[in-house]
Amino acid sequence: MEPALNLMEKPGSHVALSRSARALVETIGRTPLLHLPSPDPRVEILGKAEWLNPGGSVKDRTAWSIVRDGLWTGGLADRSLLDASSGNTAIAYAMIGAAVGFEVTLCLPENASRERLRTLDAFGARLVLTDPLEGTDGSILEARRLAKTSPDRYWYADQYSNPGNWRAHYEGTALEIWQQSGGRVTHFVAGLGTTGTLIGTGRRLRELENRVRIIAVEPLEALHGIEGLKNLDSALRPAIYDPTVADERIRISTEEARSWARRLARESGLFVGTSSGAAYAGCIRAAERLEAGTIVTILPDGGDRYLSEGASRP
Repeated sequence: MEPALNLMEKPGSHVALSRSARALVETIGRTPLLHLPSPDPRVEILGKAEWLNPGGSVKDRTAWSIVRDGLWTGGLADRSLLDASSGNTAIAYAMIGAAVGFEVTLCLPENASRERLRTLDAFGARLVLTDPLEGTDGSILEARRLAKTSPDRYWYADQYSNPGNWRAHYEGTALEIWQQSGGRVTHFVAGLGTTGTLIGTGRRLRELENRVRIIAVEPLEALHGIEGLKNLDSALRPAIYDPTVADERIRISTEEARSWARRLARESGLFVGTSSGAAYAGCIRAAERLEAGTIVTILPDGGDRYLSEGASRP
């Protein structure tokens, strides 16, 4: 039996983690900031390589922040973590649940990629598959129903409303970007899904330098193929979303996102997912309008999670 380590990051915490669990969660974050091709040598584009997190995506940050709060408050005691996800947060929850030792129940669309479903099965998560035509909104509604009908069985993490989502980026991602860029960042670009990455990172960067311009990227179409992102005018709007954070919203088509993801793979050796392609497309548009500057973006995950999706391949 491994000796337990006290989780004392918060006063009054009574939670303990095994050495192996702590070793896992301590690898979350501190991802490298990579130079990406720019249309103008005077404009620097940098991307956070979030697929290098242990669970393979930026959502490891979100999941651990939310889970940590659940452990601190005792909400997860003797209950199953319940949430809705398009896939990446689900995998992060399942990974952490397996390491820490709590049950995970996840609602996600039935058309989630085979890679994601098999990964979740490997971690031992319980899956509730929802109507693919309803997207993640359908998964959210099902999670709400389960939480309401069985409150003693489930601890509803609710990443779309949980402040632990944006705090993960306020406390971690933004400071990493600031330090790794040497404080040069002039523009921050991020996709809108749960909106936590943009809200948390944008708020902190603006506190560090109020001239930083915050640019949100969202799908052009209501029905689109950019996994993890939402067209906020046509979808359930996350409670944590704060429209005052972004200075600008750029809309990217599915084909444009796929095209830029493909170019990053073939011209830069970076095999990223479609949401990363959308974020990079937003950077290119911003760069084309600038005379100089440093644009930083988040590359949420790798392309290997979408290989079975045919047209969605980068």
